Amino acid sequence: MEREVVSIKRKAVKINLENSIYGTFAEIGAGQEVARTFFQVGGASGTIAKTMSAYDMTFSDSIYGEEGSGRYVSESRVKRMLAHEYELVENRLTDDKYVHRRFFAFADTCTTINYHRNNDPHCWMGLRFQLVPQGPVNEVIMHVRLKENDALLQQRTIGGLGVNLIYACYWYAQDMDAFVGSLMDNLTTDQAEIDMLRLTGADFASVDNRLLALMLVKKAFTSGTIFGPDKEVYQPKDILYKRNILCLRGRFRPVTKVSEDMFNAGVQTFKECFPDCQNDQLLALSELTINNLEANAGFDDKDFLDRTDVLCSLGHTVMISNCQKHDTLLAYLRRCRPKNIGVVIGVMNLMELLNEDHYADPQSEILHYFGEIFQRNTKMLVYPYQPTADAPLITLENYPISESLTHLFAYLKACHFLIDVKGYDPALLQIFSNNVIQMIKSGEEGWEQYVPDFVAEYIKARCLFDYPCEVKH
Repeated sequence: MEREVVSIKRKAVKINLENSIYGTFAEIGAGQEVARTFFQVGGASGTIAKTMSAYDMTFSDSIYGEEGSGRYVSESRVKRMLAHEYELVENRLTDDKYVHRRFFAFADTCTTINYHRNNDPHCWMGLRFQLVPQGPVNEVIMHVRLKENDALLQQRTIGGLGVNLIYACYWYAQDMDAFVGSLMDNLTTDQAEIDMLRLTGADFASVDNRLLALMLVKKAFTSGTIFGPDKEVYQPKDILYKRNILCLRGRFRPVTKVSEDMFNAGVQTFKECFPDCQNDQLLALSELTINNLEANAGFDDKDFLDRTDVLCSLGHTVMISNCQKHDTLLAYLRRCRPKNIGVVIGVMNLMELLNEDHYADPQSEILHYFGEIFQRNTKMLVYPYQPTADAPLITLENYPISESLTHLFAYLKACHFLIDVKGYDPALLQIFSNNVIQMIKSGEEGWEQYVPDFVAEYIKARCLFDYPCEVKH
């Protein structure tokens, strides 16, 4: 059955009239927009124990503690606010009349567009809450980019997002698809982008936050989301800001020795391109697009988790995006203000990018496409191709380019926008993931030699990618 989209006003009224829900609001930066919505619809006395705004930094620090980073619109700040305010709720509301209440503490810290319109408006918001009286405490944290060009409009959007978040926690706690989908009820992606969502607590122990991240991308609430080897979801700009980024795009179904070689050789080549790049400044991403996930007819949540489990277990940071084209991906990454960007690409994929048949007007479109790609210290690191051991090796040096693109191709190489990957293992070049996955599915012997040892053991133990076995519980 299709979910009914409830208006923000109706949601606020339903929450106010639900006598079991009771708590506090703490909002800094953009005004008390969420609390204001509940006051405006009426009946707020049954819901709100306290609202507050500590705008002065001295007051804020005295209540929530100092921020070492000096950033007050941050995940750290909103978590401090939630912890402090919820503790006050528990400590102060102890009379018998509160025994049947489900407590909550809502917090947000936001910055709206400034007078000069040259800042990055965004908001961290979260909720600590109980689903049952006297029950365990859960927590949800959400990051939002505000996209409207007027501060008043952005404030109204913050109010709507906050109401949606609280409503989702209490009305859609058992349905994660409805939970995520309802966060943008009565709003559009022209107003806001939700690029991070993390839900924790005993009542949500079975929820995998990577699936919530995938939902955000699938529902087009954001263009990309990132989680680390620890499987924790991160806000993209927080983790990418002023970092050197190397991105390997692929299906990773499964991770093979050649994909690991592309990754490792790409890292070494990237470091040679940017000698000042230290290990702690480099973030290598394994990126999956929604298109690549859906290219497999059997794609489902399990397939997604199978792939990401292997990548995370290998220590990779994983990015999920809906950026099918390279220029779109790079525009997204640049928005996070990194230092340098490298993309590892197979030479056959580069052939597709330079295939004039893919463009309606090749003369102008190809020039524009590569102009959008190669901005601000961006390089493509090209991995060679050799279909059989006795076939010629294809690199940038003997790349079969059409006559009309000869000068453009020569320019891209001369300016070191296109660079051959160095230090690759020639013995791995005849490993192709499509062949490996077919061997795994059919139970054909010998596929183990084409994937890292750990990956082979992982696939067998968990019967991943339709490997014919039984999972041992």
